[in-house]
Amino acid sequence: MKKAFVTGWPIHHSKSPDLHGFWLKQYGIEGSYEAVAVEPENFQQFLKNLPKSGFSGGNVTIPHKETAFANVDHLDKAAKTIGAVNTLWLENQRLCGGNTDTYGFSANMDQFAPDWEHGKTAIVLGAGGASRAIIFSLLEKGYQEIHVINRTLERAENLARLFGDKCHAHGWTSIPDLMPKTDFIINTTSIGMAGSDVSMMPDLSTLPKSAIVTDIVYTPLETPFLKSANDLGLETVDGLGMLLHQAVPGFEKWFGIRPEVTDELRQHILGLT
Repeated sequence: MKKAFVTGWPIHHSKSPDLHGFWLKQYGIEGSYEAVAVEPENFQQFLKNLPKSGFSGGNVTIPHKETAFANVDHLDKAAKTIGAVNTLWLENQRLCGGNTDTYGFSANMDQFAPDWEHGKTAIVLGAGGASRAIIFSLLEKGYQEIHVINRTLERAENLARLFGDKCHAHGWTSIPDLMPKTDFIINTTSIGMAGSDVSMMPDLSTLPKSAIVTDIVYTPLETPFLKSANDLGLETVDGLGMLLHQAVPGFEKWFGIRPEVTDELRQHILGLT
């Protein structure tokens, strides 16, 4: 029986067991996918033990992504660029690490707003780990200008520097000047969510009518950021699909079948939120 896992600290909140469990049942695979809580100080040993653990591989979430990056035998292109690993698998007893967040982001956009690939200028709100995967996706699709906007300018500058001259850093006050020339805006921050500073919510009304708006948060499915865009009649894509699609490559590596992201799966996961 093939086994896979998701590990983090804490890990009880993860929806990955429900997601992969849905596919295991759907495809009639005799296998398991379980949540494994590993404290940060024990994670390197956890990685060392993997080849003999009986697991085919698994997912890695906060706070272990950077440690996984530094302790695998082989990295895929996305993981090398992003500097973090979220998917592990074994090849000839070698521990391999990849980052499927970039695939998940692109596949979600391909499914719900395929015209996103024709854009040239994008705004990425936030400069955390998710922003790296998204910038990588944008560059792969041929975007010519990517504006990283963060409340702390230094963090935006550090991130932009990693991706070269097509990536530019700005503080929050630059948003109004950039909006009218933007094809695609991606929110990776908590702005507009419960307990956050609502005054930080950007005014989306100066975006071109053809602009696409997405938020990587999926609880709630229509975040305040997306509601603002929907009220203006802009094309929007929610963040749930990124979660679902990023799981596809790992499942295929561990269980040998490439699963499909269907509306039935979306409804199943939504029923758990």
